[in-house]
Amino acid sequence: MNHSRIVPARLAEIMKAAEAAARAIPPAFPLEATVAVNPFLGQAGEDLATASARLMRVAGIEATQSATDHARALDEGRITDGDLADALDASPHASKPASVNALKAMITSQRDAEPATALPTIADLAAAATGTDWPALIEKTVGLWAAGHFDKGQALWAPAPGADAYAAWRTWAIHDLTPEIAGLAGFCAHVSAAPDTAERAILRAADTIGLSDAAAETAFHRLYMDLGGWSQHARWLLWRAEMEGGHDETLAGLLAIRLLWEEALLRHVPGVADSWAQTVAAHGEPVRPSARQIALAIFQDAADRAHQRRLAAVLDGTATGAAGGKSRPFLQAAFCIDVRSEVFRRALESLDPGIETIGFAGFFGLPVSHKASGSDVAEAHLPVLLAPSVQTTSHCGAACEHDVRIAARTVRAWGRFRQAAVSSFAFVESAGPYYAANLVKDALGLAGKTATAEPAPRISGSLPAEEKAGTAARVLRAMGLTGTFGKVVLLLGHGAQARNNPHESAYHCGACGGYTGEVSARLLAGLLNDPETRNGLTAHGIDIPGDTLFVAGLHNTTTDAVILHRDDAASGPGGDLRTVANWLNEAGRIARAERAPRLPGSSAGTIAARAMNWAEVRPEWGLAGCGAFIAAPRAATAGRNLGGRAFLHSYDWQADTGFGTLELILTAPVVVASWISLQYYGSTVAPSVFGGGNKLIHNVVGGIGVTEGNGGRLRPGLPLQAVHDGDRPVHEPLRLTVLIEAPREAITDVLRRHPDVRDLFDNGWLHLFALKNGRIDARYRPGLRWSGETQEAKAA
Repeated sequence: MNHSRIVPARLAEIMKAAEAAARAIPPAFPLEATVAVNPFLGQAGEDLATASARLMRVAGIEATQSATDHARALDEGRITDGDLADALDASPHASKPASVNALKAMITSQRDAEPATALPTIADLAAAATGTDWPALIEKTVGLWAAGHFDKGQALWAPAPGADAYAAWRTWAIHDLTPEIAGLAGFCAHVSAAPDTAERAILRAADTIGLSDAAAETAFHRLYMDLGGWSQHARWLLWRAEMEGGHDETLAGLLAIRLLWEEALLRHVPGVADSWAQTVAAHGEPVRPSARQIALAIFQDAADRAHQRRLAAVLDGTATGAAGGKSRPFLQAAFCIDVRSEVFRRALESLDPGIETIGFAGFFGLPVSHKASGSDVAEAHLPVLLAPSVQTTSHCGAACEHDVRIAARTVRAWGRFRQAAVSSFAFVESAGPYYAANLVKDALGLAGKTATAEPAPRISGSLPAEEKAGTAARVLRAMGLTGTFGKVVLLLGHGAQARNNPHESAYHCGACGGYTGEVSARLLAGLLNDPETRNGLTAHGIDIPGDTLFVAGLHNTTTDAVILHRDDAASGPGGDLRTVANWLNEAGRIARAERAPRLPGSSAGTIAARAMNWAEVRPEWGLAGCGAFIAAPRAATAGRNLGGRAFLHSYDWQADTGFGTLELILTAPVVVASWISLQYYGSTVAPSVFGGGNKLIHNVVGGIGVTEGNGGRLRPGLPLQAVHDGDRPVHEPLRLTVLIEAPREAITDVLRRHPDVRDLFDNGWLHLFALKNGRIDARYRPGLRWSGETQEAKAA
């Protein structure tokens, strides 16, 4: 047989499998700008039961709540027989249980059953055969190398930059004697003799360990999952490169590294060959859910439907209290759609009938790349699904900027001195007592002042008057703010104040790329106060009254305090702003009183102090509990207590000519909200794989993530303390329910034109309902159908 003809075809199949496995891994964004990511992103084309079967094969987890959790919900009456019947009827699996009683019996019998485990790697088989924990050794050594290779400036001594991951690891591994000391003789020579590119190494290892083309994809996926957050960081590198029009080979390098270990261990422990051959055969089988996984998926759907049943009782079409449409409001306050704003909006509206609130994505429609004062780092203040197109800066004048940068360099130099290999010892001896006093102050919540605001952001260069007006018109239409304008219009971004919290950016604005929404709010307020913009808006059919003032602010979601920025309001109505400030203070007090009972050991009076306590592991709950996304006029939800669990996006379909705003909502805010919801879901149902681990033993690595303890696997996702109060989960793991007040035909048309978004609904990762007059009108069903609508009727 001509080997030269076989190799290209074999290489193509193997690399195709490697690419598919890589795409099954979700990206993990670095700590400086953490955003929630759907951990099931690579499984969006499968239903929940099938995804659960795949993840069991490659990671030993199920993508649903456990049988014990579901049985408890059944016992407590949170899930009813009606919920189960509806979910059973909706399940697409032919092998589903025949009745609700059979379904309940299956779950009850599985209550204490141990789930299956992942298919073993060669390292797992070798560990069982030799008694040496090879998986732990791989995790430790690869983690140690990766922490240095991917370092973003945290390490004082970092490897030489520029080498790709595979080449850098080979250089390092040739000199690392840890595997040899553990008994893997000749490992350094094995690495030295390996092919010089990741692609060739993957092909050779696949042949050496006997991977068939059919088995390769899930076998590779298994190895990627074995590397934990390092694979997800590499996936982020690929994500970033593709957003910039390029490519990145780090994932292939990590796969080659892990395969070289498998190769070496198979040669070291040849006795596992038969067991490994059986594993390869199992990898070659199609991914099909078991009866257990189908039953768990049905129960998960029933849990979702139970939440929807309770939601429908609240959204009954009789909501009242919104100021919109009655008369000109004194105050209009635009908040981010973040679920934490729902509590504050409700509190603010309760204070005066002249107050109206609006919900809109916190980047306020401005695709900004921003350079903060004293920095040349471009921060993308927009959803990660989009690319920035507007350059902005908060740099002050030349003399001011010089002083800011000198101060920053002094702080960095001081930090280097404290951490350096030699001077750190002298530092502890001399400065220890001073820092001991600071630690006591921090522990008592007596730490200093909050950071001062940066200079007002501005667009780099200048915008023509027509472009200013066009941008403003586009944003105002998307916000639904084109008719009646209040005397004061607040544009409120949000951010979270916390100390000693590596995951602080995860509590900031997801629509702003993990930064606070302050920059976007201040930019938009400045744009809308600009006389040139206002004059140009009349040509777009939008007239802003001369006495309307736009004011930017920042909603601190940890303390429920609001900071107002009077960038353009120095000569504005001072009395009006004092009234607004008083309302905001009172709304904050009401919101803190509502939130406090959920926070362990908290009261309304201590919430602000918790934010400054360096030892506080739960300064707030973030978006825990999120369960619904509602795009409708505020009148549909005004006065209704949604418990801080709903993303609220203001939307009036009757003013949406051509349904362009509807398309934007479904393809951007809904997708971002689904990422948030599913990250909280994944961190709750599968914390060992998709959770960030225990905050109490976290170590920050390379400025990009955390490990538990002194090294090893990078932990992506949310920390345990973000979703659990110590006794029980505080996040109810449900798939997001999306409710949109718009004609079904318009929603269907958007889904038809965006198959990636449609997949999320067709495969059950999101639920979709159409609202009419503030109440549920129809449920979306797979195949672009709606409840009560047959396939034949749809086709006709």
